[in-house]
Amino acid sequence: MYDFSWSPSEKKIARQSYDLARDAVLAKALAEFKAKAARVATPSAMWDLEDYLRRKRRHIDTLLDYRYSQLPFVFAALIREGHLDEASLAGLSEEKLEEVRRLLGRS
Repeated sequence: MYDFSWSPSEKKIARQSYDLARDAVLAKALAEFKAKAARVATPSAMWDLEDYLRRKRRHIDTLLDYRYSQLPFVFAALIREGHLDEASLAGLSEEKLEEVRRLLGRS
């Protein structure tokens, strides 16, 4: 857990980056769901889809944790999964960017 202080401008950048990534995560999840649902042909496959959705929801809920103390982890995970790029975090303090890079193994 981090105890970084966030300036108003950093909070705005963080929220914009987070919202952009959240929309990408949810759009991808919806597309995957529609593709899987279109292939459901048996009751067993229907329940398998339900299990998939439950796992996906848990992953997304964990991934999209918008607490300032968790944002370095969240941003690193979103970058790692391809939902966000580091450039969208421009304007955050170097300390925060370094922590995201460290979590990505880029420091």
